[in-house]
Amino acid sequence: MDIAKYKKRLLSMKAELEEIDEISEDTRKVVELDQTTVGRLSRMDAMQQQEMALATARRREAQIMRIDQALKRIESDDYGYCVMCDEEISEKRLDLDPSHSACIECSK
Repeated sequence: MDIAKYKKRLLSMKAELEEIDEISEDTRKVVELDQTTVGRLSRMDAMQQQEMALATARRREAQIMRIDQALKRIESDDYGYCVMCDEEISEKRLDLDPSHSACIECSK
């Protein structure tokens, strides 16, 4: 297993997610609730978009945490092994997402 390849990919994924997080910062601004300046439907639409942006940001943060955990497992020589059963995770699974921490059987 080429650990260096997975480490490089994990670092690249993390950098990309952090860059997207910085770009989307303006979509998380608080929605103006003053009815005299914005119509009701516009406010509702803005609130829905804000909630969607917050949910997306939470998913990005969770992915960054999974990447950080995978990088820690690389440093401790535990990378590529399931955290539940300690069996080796298939390379095909890690090729799809190198941040996986469990084998396919334990993920079910």
